Amino acid sequence: MDKLNSHGLGGRGESVYHLKYKICISGAAETGHCGSETLKKTEELGRLIASRNMILVTGATTGVPYWAAKGAKEVGGIVIGISPAASKIHHMNTYRLPVDYHDLIMYTGFGYSGRNLLLTRSSDAVITVCGRIGTLNEFTDAFEDQKPQGVLTGTGGVADMAEEIVKRANRGPGKVVFESDPARLLDKILDLIQIEERVLE
Repeated sequence: MDKLNSHGLGGRGESVYHLKYKICISGAAETGHCGSETLKKTEELGRLIASRNMILVTGATTGVPYWAAKGAKEVGGIVIGISPAASKIHHMNTYRLPVDYHDLIMYTGFGYSGRNLLLTRSSDAVITVCGRIGTLNEFTDAFEDQKPQGVLTGTGGVADMAEEIVKRANRGPGKVVFESDPARLLDKILDLIQIEERVLE
């Protein structure tokens, strides 16, 4: 059997979808407090993830994750959403969440806190953009799991507090990189993922 390369492609170039990297965008569902360039940079991140043959994973919500999904779909990417709701009707009518720009939404029925853990654990890396309490919950879940993480600095909210939180927590640096440029941030995250995957070779 041919070895798979780092983007889930076999030696003959065939696509092996379940082995593509899954990158979660975690961020503010309400973006009024975020930096002025946040949504533009988030959409760019979505496009970059898709253009590099990776799958975008979101919390199937508004704000930052929505704009990341929009960017990914604009260039033909694959987007998976993980919803706090138990069904599409519950997702749309009770939680008032969108279904646009997603190829698949998994309805967990676990509420926001349960959804957050599934979201981070089902991804190979987590990117934090702006954010409030829910984003902080996802950040700490991923940190506890020693998941590769990237923080898009300069976007406001949790993203601009994360480095100080890590320092004050006295638990070491984790596997977290900080960068204000979306392309450079994604490069750094890929480096972290590939370091982890060397144990499989």
